[in-house]
Formats: sequence, structure tokens, C-alpha cells
Amino acid sequence: MSRQQSRTRPGSSETVLREAYDTALLDLDGVVYKGGEAIAHAPEALDAAREGGMHLAYVTNNALRPPDAVAAHLTEIGVPAEASDIITSAQAVARLIADQVPAGAKVLVIGGEGLEVALRERGLEPVDSAEDGPVAVAQGYGGPDMTWSRFAEASYAIRQGLPWFASNTDLTIPSARGIAPGNGAAVEVVRIATGAEPQVAGKPLPPMHRETILRTGAKRPLVVGDRLDTDIEGANVGEVDSLLVLTGVTDAAQLLAAEPKYRPTYVDEDLRGLLRGQPEVVAEEGAFTCGGWSASVRGDALAVEGEGEGEPIDALRALCAAAWAQAGDGACELKATEALKVAGLE
Repeated sequence: MSRQQSRTRPGSSETVLREAYDTALLDLDGVVYKGGEAIAHAPEALDAAREGGMHLAYVTNNALRPPDAVAAHLTEIGVPAEASDIITSAQAVARLIADQVPAGAKVLVIGGEGLEVALRERGLEPVDSAEDGPVAVAQGYGGPDMTWSRFAEASYAIRQGLPWFASNTDLTIPSARGIAPGNGAAVEVVRIATGAEPQVAGKPLPPMHRETILRTGAKRPLVVGDRLDTDIEGANVGEVDSLLVLTGVTDAAQLLAAEPKYRPTYVDEDLRGLLRGQPEVVAEEGAFTCGGWSASVRGDALAVEGEGEGEPIDALRALCAAAWAQAGDGACELKATEALKVAGLE
């Protein structure tokens, strides 16, 4: 079992994270922006991290837009970026497909421009119909206006025996109005219609990690994300450290309940976590303390007390240690509502 998978408390770092790691592999939706708008503190924190010598790379499971469009959007919201700074699941799945089909082959695309651009980069020809002679099917997020006929086209081709590839299987995606269906929901539609299983490239699977390392050359990477089941699990699969930020999909209760493969190295409120060290969570007489907070297990519930020097995020770190230590190799099933209320985390 890897050191990440055996984690029973959040890690600590006396060195600020921007100096402890050479490259931040940052998720986008829910980390840098939400609904197209920059998340609070993100531009300033990333600018400071960059000036401190940290290389910033943006790694997204969203295959909708090509890298140049993503970079332009980031620059527009105050996060300067070049196309070469962007790594998408479209690129990862395009490489996966190119390794298995002849050069120049046609591929049926069920998705957006980002997937088409990535396939062309690998020397493949995107097509729109199962009648155009494709040798494979590539499915990626196509935006909220993807029509039902596209799923039908994928089904026709897959039922003819063509191999099926999916950029990712995230069931949801953050939006300005809340949580919306993601590519994984669309993949489920095609799976139900065909009974087939796709080869998947995106986080948390190895093809995405491979693509990221090939394109960034990172030696000491830190994965930064908001999702336990993609960003953090992907970091653990790749055996690299991770920072979970609470600006997107994952909330405090979900973090406490996380089983080992979903547990991050560090946890912080937002991207300002890159600009500071991470405090140690100390075990003391059946309790765990961090920043003046003390967390423990009382009966079938978690408890926290003390409003010392720490912030609510310190209480969460202490609660994570109490929850994960009790759960061991499983998911924590202790009640946490009252403890989170006391800590101001609800």
C-alpha cells in the first residue's frame, strides 16, 4: 500500500508549498474558476506562486475546449497562461487512441472542439457519422447543448464493433448555477444503449497522469484539485502529493468520510494554500490537535472543541485525523454534523 493510501491524517509541511514542489498540476473547474468566473483569491494566489518559482500547469478532465481557448479564458480572468500550460483529457484520450489505431485513421467524435483538435494533433481524422468509415469512437464532454442524436451515432458505431474511448467519466461538473451532469453521465447513456465498456483516459487513470508528466516534465509535482474521485484519487494512483481545496465539489463532510484512496496529502480553503506551509496534526491522548482545535471520537460521532489560534480549516484537519484514524482502511461512518457546526464548517 502506498504512503498516500495508508494516510490516516493530513500531512504537514514547514516549507511553503510553492517552494516544496516544482510544479502545481491544477484542476480548473472548481479550483481556478467556476461558471467561467475566477474563484476568489485564485488569480492573486497563482500569481504569487508563479513569482515564487513554481511552474503552473492546468490539468482538466473537461475535453470541451482546445488548450488555446482554455489559455485565453484563463488570461482573460487574470490568470496568464499559454496553450502549452494546458493538459486536457482530450489530449490523453487522443494519445490512447493513436497508440491503438493506424496513423491517419478516422475517429467518430462525440464531443466538442477540444477533442477534435487533440485527435488532429495525433494525426487522426475526426468524423461526425458512423457511416464515414471510422475505426474508433471518441466521447468527451460536448457542453450542455449536446443533442441526443450524437449519443445515438455513438451507439450505432459501437454496436458495429468499433472500440469506444471516453475522455473521462466525471458524472458531474461545477457550473455557475450549481452542479450539472458531466461527461460520465453521457457515457452512461451510451453504455446503457450498447452494453459496451469504454477505455477511459482522464483522471484518476494512468493515461492522464502519463500525459501530464510528458507535457510538463514535472519532477516534484503537487496535484491541486477539488474532487476526491478524480483529482485526489489520480494523485494517489500516480503516487504524488495532493492539495484538496474546498472551492468546488467536495465539502467537509465528504472529506471526513473519504476512504484511503480519496484522502489528500493536504487540505486548505482555496489556492492561498500554495503560499503557506501546512500545520502538523498532533495525536495527543486519544485526540488530534491542530491550531488550537482538538478533535476526537465520542461514541458514534466526531467531536471538536477549542477556538484557539487556528481557523476552521485547522479544525477540519484535526477532524480528518480523528475520522481517518478510526476508519482505517475503510470509509468513516461517524456522525459529523454537530462537529462541523461547532467548527463553523457548515
